[in-house]
Amino acid sequence: MYRLRGHHLFCLLGYRGMGYSQEYVKNMTELHQTLRSNPSTKVHIIKGPDHLCEKYPNTGEYHCQDENIYERDAAILKKLGLKVGQIIAWGEIEKQIKHHVVPSDIQSVCDTCSWRTYGVCEEGVQEILDGQGLREVK
Repeated sequence: MYRLRGHHLFCLLGYRGMGYSQEYVKNMTELHQTLRSNPSTKVHIIKGPDHLCEKYPNTGEYHCQDENIYERDAAILKKLGLKVGQIIAWGEIEKQIKHHVVPSDIQSVCDTCSWRTYGVCEEGVQEILDGQGLREVK
């Protein structure tokens, strides 16, 4: 089971093998591949730093405790109809995305995210809507 915060549920959709450091990328790729290949993997929705934050590089300001990040977490969980403390299979999260999210939601919900401008998260949402699941990352 992985511990994930709200906004990382969307980050996983847009993940393309890029990240903040090699250690972060390795950690996220492993998690992403596990969820992709085994959608029955359980996810524990938590508030605050999670499995991915554990490998965020220590370069000064700790992004994972920023107030904007907590606000984004809450907005995404609300959009998906999920709650902190919930334990849910990744495949069920994908179903929630299919029922409650459209690609353009990324522009408003993730408006302060530095990764938003790449457009990969909208692509990831569309792939979930099209029933493709998470994109393969090599």
